Amino acid sequence: MSTRNGYVAGQVTVHSEPTRLATVTRALRGAGRKIALVPTMGALHEGHRELIRHARRVPGAVVPVVSIFVNPLQFGAGEDLESYPRPLEDDLETCREEGVELVLTPQVGHMYPPGADTRITAGPLGDELEGATRAGHFSGMLTVVSKLFHIVAPDVAMFGEKDFQQLVLVKKMVRDLDFPLSVVGVPTVRESDGLARSSRNVYLSEQDRARAAVLSRALVEGSGVSAAGPQAVLDRAREVLATEPALDLDYLELRGADLGPVPESGDARLLVAARLGPTRLIDNVAVTL
Repeated sequence: MSTRNGYVAGQVTVHSEPTRLATVTRALRGAGRKIALVPTMGALHEGHRELIRHARRVPGAVVPVVSIFVNPLQFGAGEDLESYPRPLEDDLETCREEGVELVLTPQVGHMYPPGADTRITAGPLGDELEGATRAGHFSGMLTVVSKLFHIVAPDVAMFGEKDFQQLVLVKKMVRDLDFPLSVVGVPTVRESDGLARSSRNVYLSEQDRARAAVLSRALVEGSGVSAAGPQAVLDRAREVLATEPALDLDYLELRGADLGPVPESGDARLLVAARLGPTRLIDNVAVTL
């Protein structure tokens, strides 16, 4: 199947203008196809590949769409906006290898034309955990995600559980604002030593890369004593983190599965954020209390 508007089945078609991509996806939906969106900031790694593979496994005639856009609204003062990796040609090759058929690569001016100052507010959760140290981050994230939902008009969108607070907030926005799509969380992809895959891992020195495995080890060992209660989970995780003196801990928190209060029993989430050298890393695991 092909369209005059820039789609050929089985091939990657790249659109830089959102209006062109919107025309294509709406034509495809009109023809009975399902659209599965994978929003990214590029620098695609194995975690992104897994998101794409989940998108391709959506039942029905699915067209996987990947957006690649380094969203300036998600970066605060002193963060790595200018140095954030942008290997576009490598990313497009990854999309080809994974069977992506449509890629959106807009410029900042496409997404935020002059005078575009409306923002999505993340609510109280947006000021907690990651939001406590990254003011405005989640407002910027939700704003660009909402724009991508309007542009692409997907039936389903894939988000990784590695950024668990992001996933929770996107699901809440979709529910609160009645977006007509499903949001799917995809389990974190990890290195052989447990480190969560992240585009920022490339910033780690060789020494810090070896040290970084303590994060996932702390989460696993903490979750392993969940039968003893919430305090035991936190205490064990802290003990493991304390074995790495180079680690600058930002937070270690146990929350409910929706990042609300910790339940007495049932599903919960153990989350951590820390720095190794100049690199800030986050991770989380599910916990059953």
